[in-house]
Amino acid sequence: MDFSLTPEQSAIRESIAELCTTFDDQYWLERDRTGEFPHELHGALSRHGWLGICIPEQYGGSGLGITEAAVMMQAISESGAGLSGASAVHMNIFGLNPVVVFATAQQKQRMLPALVQGKEKACFAVTEPNTGLNTTQLKTKAERKGDHYLVNGAKVWISTAQVADKMLLLARTTPLEEVKRHTEGLSLFYTNLDRRYVAVREIDKMGRKSVDSNELFIDGLPIPLEDRIGEEGRGFEYILHGMNPERILIAAEAVGLGRAALRKASEYARQRVVFGRPIGQNQGIQHPLAECWMELEAANLMVLNAASRYDRGLACGAEANAAKYLAAEAGFKTCQAAVMTHGGYGYAREYHVERYLREIMIPRIAPVSPQLILCFIAEKVLGLPKSY
Repeated sequence: MDFSLTPEQSAIRESIAELCTTFDDQYWLERDRTGEFPHELHGALSRHGWLGICIPEQYGGSGLGITEAAVMMQAISESGAGLSGASAVHMNIFGLNPVVVFATAQQKQRMLPALVQGKEKACFAVTEPNTGLNTTQLKTKAERKGDHYLVNGAKVWISTAQVADKMLLLARTTPLEEVKRHTEGLSLFYTNLDRRYVAVREIDKMGRKSVDSNELFIDGLPIPLEDRIGEEGRGFEYILHGMNPERILIAAEAVGLGRAALRKASEYARQRVVFGRPIGQNQGIQHPLAECWMELEAANLMVLNAASRYDRGLACGAEANAAKYLAAEAGFKTCQAAVMTHGGYGYAREYHVERYLREIMIPRIAPVSPQLILCFIAEKVLGLPKSY
């Protein structure tokens, strides 16, 4: 199968790359120093209609596939924006997929256009402090009270909550001990992030400072019944529809960041002269960078394979997880090699590669650890016994 980009996909890549030239290395260096959200990038993508790339056209989007979204997100990251740029917008791409698939037409008309237009921002409130990836054990409770729910609980590692107006929230509506299967009894809501009832505390973290990560403490948040997505108790099933796209997109972003690092390293290796010759003439510099190029390209083929399968309605769990694993590992190896190619200068912020190395840790860790991906492939693809 041919995984080269179509003319339309190439045009998307070129358009995004051109748009991102406005946001140069100094822009991202400053955002990394101050932690200010990249509102300008978010606004530019909104004005040009990119925020709704996967949203149906009747709700203001472009109605394109995850493949096109992956091309877009990779181009943002590859521009040098890295995860600071990509994470500012990718909730719009994968996060609202359960709304697109399972909300009523009335809900979609109410919820989606403002997001596409950039008038609202949303966060994805699933992860909790004591459950990690064991999503069926979520403790946040939503109790039905007539025409609304009252929600109490805590969430952690919630990106963009400092600037978000809305949140996609997964909470337990039926106690765990009362359901037949642990995947039952969880419900999904898309609702206001009402700060009268939700305390948002930012986490001081290693990288991607301009896109905040937070703890949420929810105390008696009222959610109207009309903000529930789909049937009560089926939220876990619904949220799964966003997981494979999320893995595919973050894999595309990891490849993009790896390519940005490889570009910096190659440029420096051509220009840096030591002992009367450019260091890029030495095989000790050449070979690691050549390996990085090959591994990034191989990972990108898996990204495109997974995206193509998703868009064609085929099973893609193994491919999406493999893409995330391979891209994150290749991206990490490349970012590390870029720092080492620069030597001491690689440790200096003005050369940018140290930021890339800090940011590439995100796709290695999230949204699922490399170890759990290996467990998934072992069990689901190779037929080995479940190990956890």
